[in-house]
Amino acid sequence: MAGGVMPQVAFAQSIGLESRSPSRDADMLLEADTIVYDNDRNTITAVGGVQIDYDGSRLVAQRVTYDRGTSRLIASGNVEIVDSQGTRIFSDEIDITDDFRDGFVRTLRVETADKTYFAAESADRADGTVTTFNYGVYTACEPCEEKPDKPPIWRVKAQKIIWNGQTKTVRFERARFEMFGLPLAFLPAFEIADPTVKRRSGFLVPSYRSGDDIGHGVRVPYYLALSPTYDLTLKPTVYSKQGFLGEAEWRQRFNNGEYSITIAGIRQRSPEEFYRNALPGRPPEVFSDNEKFRGMIGSKGRFQINPRWTFGWDVLAQTDKNFSYRYGIEGYNQVRRTNEVYLTGLNDRNYFDLRAYKFNAQETFNRDFQITGSEVTVRTRDAKQPWVLPSFDYSYTPDEPIAGGELTVNVNLQSVYRSELDEGCTGTRGGRIVSMDCADPEVTRSRLRGIDGSSTRLTAEAEWKRSYVAPGGLMLTSLLHGRGDGIAVNYRGNSEAAIQQHADQYGFATDIRSSYYRAMATAGLEARWPVLFSTSSSTHVLEPMGQLFARPDAPYGETLGIPNEDAQALVFDATNLFERDKFGGYDRIEGGVRANLGVRYSGAFGGGWSANAIAGQSFHLAGVNPYASPDLVNVGAASGLETDTSDYVAAVNLNTPIGVTVGAGARFDQENFEVRRTDLTASYGGDVARVSAVYTFVEKQPDYGFEEDRHEVRGGASVKVHEYWRVFGSGTYDLENNLMTRKSIGFGYDDECFSFTFFGTETASRNNNTQEVDKEKSFGFRISLRTIGDFGTTTSSFN
Repeated sequence: MAGGVMPQVAFAQSIGLESRSPSRDADMLLEADTIVYDNDRNTITAVGGVQIDYDGSRLVAQRVTYDRGTSRLIASGNVEIVDSQGTRIFSDEIDITDDFRDGFVRTLRVETADKTYFAAESADRADGTVTTFNYGVYTACEPCEEKPDKPPIWRVKAQKIIWNGQTKTVRFERARFEMFGLPLAFLPAFEIADPTVKRRSGFLVPSYRSGDDIGHGVRVPYYLALSPTYDLTLKPTVYSKQGFLGEAEWRQRFNNGEYSITIAGIRQRSPEEFYRNALPGRPPEVFSDNEKFRGMIGSKGRFQINPRWTFGWDVLAQTDKNFSYRYGIEGYNQVRRTNEVYLTGLNDRNYFDLRAYKFNAQETFNRDFQITGSEVTVRTRDAKQPWVLPSFDYSYTPDEPIAGGELTVNVNLQSVYRSELDEGCTGTRGGRIVSMDCADPEVTRSRLRGIDGSSTRLTAEAEWKRSYVAPGGLMLTSLLHGRGDGIAVNYRGNSEAAIQQHADQYGFATDIRSSYYRAMATAGLEARWPVLFSTSSSTHVLEPMGQLFARPDAPYGETLGIPNEDAQALVFDATNLFERDKFGGYDRIEGGVRANLGVRYSGAFGGGWSANAIAGQSFHLAGVNPYASPDLVNVGAASGLETDTSDYVAAVNLNTPIGVTVGAGARFDQENFEVRRTDLTASYGGDVARVSAVYTFVEKQPDYGFEEDRHEVRGGASVKVHEYWRVFGSGTYDLENNLMTRKSIGFGYDDECFSFTFFGTETASRNNNTQEVDKEKSFGFRISLRTIGDFGTTTSSFN
């Protein structure tokens, strides 16, 4: 082995396409089996296992000759160059200047650090920055190890590929796009950012969208990389039926967060297309799309003020209730949308959350309307959605015990404003149950989901718990809880009359005031006796459990007047059997004496099998049962808690080592053990397939707004049929109405450089007024080519 340092020879930059110049002060380390100095030809030749390291780059070859007269370097024999950025170049021979600014290569391959690949018959490098590949090939797919000559999944062949290291672009001239070796498209020229660039201005891949009401549309986005920290994307779209849609998105990033602003607008050419194919009897007035100019502005942001505090927002303002949904404005096209601004703090077990909400229902049309002759009365669900200004939660738990126990303090503030009464009424007409005007004399049931006006409630509560272990393993937990509420209500419009009508229908008394004050104190005791059974291969824990809560009756519990905004959902099952208060929010308060009894089980078996179960019942012992008390939405009706002896609840779950999980939960009538509610779940997750299924049955709750039993089956599956191919599908079937409410199917291909997905979806719903079935169908595909971009299409039709 011979080696030496040659300070007179200055080269280090490979044809790796970096634009920086090599340092003339850098030393070159040359290692080779033999070095030959030929003074007659003025050359230096290194032969056998040649390796040259210089200024972060490395060259390996069988033979390297440096001509001191022409300042050219010729390397041959399995040449490999690795530059400081990790780009690797392979060739049989390379001829370059000593500073690597200019050169010529025959039959080469280039592999960049992020696994993109070039190949060409020859390549020229000029001005130290521009490399031209002649008859070149580009791909981001790794070559097949077993069959190196096999075509990659996709590649671009071009007469010339020009890689500009200064502008960071790769330009393809007379290019042909191939998939699996088959030509699909020809382009005279196109340009992409080079593999080292994360952001660069230019056109993005177009997309296609169509629908019965908007026609065919093509979107051609243009991306402006204005700065390393902010950018702008313009997304113009032309629709064959509705005209030009302008859309722009601004994004900016900071060290502690980021935000974005999206605006969009259109002057609709044919708004009547949105109701041209409407069902008979549904007039144009029930469509919010019936306008010429429509638009939106939305913004999202999130900032980490410090490790404990986070501030953020997600807001949307638009000309009508469903513009963003209709035109698919990304990030703002949800059917049910929540606008919010929030400030959150978290420190150990202490929590602070301050938010403002505004809810949107981006319906495609207004389902709630009445037609009387030529007069149409529209009651949109979006207009009934409230403002919540603000919602505040604070929780504090001291680190040190208080009187030997744990103290938790919670504060909640909620202020709700609604500009339109949210009232739901039903009746029977023509043998079927339909939504009706609440002033209709044939109304049989009503619910007041929200008043027209405002209500504000401030709640403060404290809970203290202390646990003891008695002889024999009996575990006792004592509890003290206190709570106070101040409530202010401003009734407007027909709110008071609606409350009175609701009370008269059910025979309740009313107590309508502008302010309410209430307090509640609770003393509780919990007893648990876990018993352990074990064998050589399994362990079992059986735990009988009981609770007793004593408290006075809830204030205003036997009259109507206080709005119920946050406690409208009540599901009594095994998960909340042992909760102190089973209401879902602060607006309802539990009073009276109640006991909860049950048993819990958990088992671990050999081979990865495990199971857990719980069963029990709740008993109202004294005072007024809060779940049978008056409520504007009848939240306790048919809940299983409205009687002094509740329904039975139970749940069981089984986990297996083969990826199968099975669960069942049910509520049974306390008198005849008839099933009132059940949820059955099963899932399997493996390397080849993932499958899930859910069956739900809920008995009808007429006073709670559900006039019929609810039977529903939901299922989904994704199966890997090949190393990279998968098929998937899902569906939801309403057994009670004999209606498939949603179904979807598709297939996809995913590997390291290419992904493709095709899907089709159909959603259906039965209109309460006409009993007709409304269907919306869509299908689309999306292709993703690594380093090139994503593109796809979505079509939809309304039936």
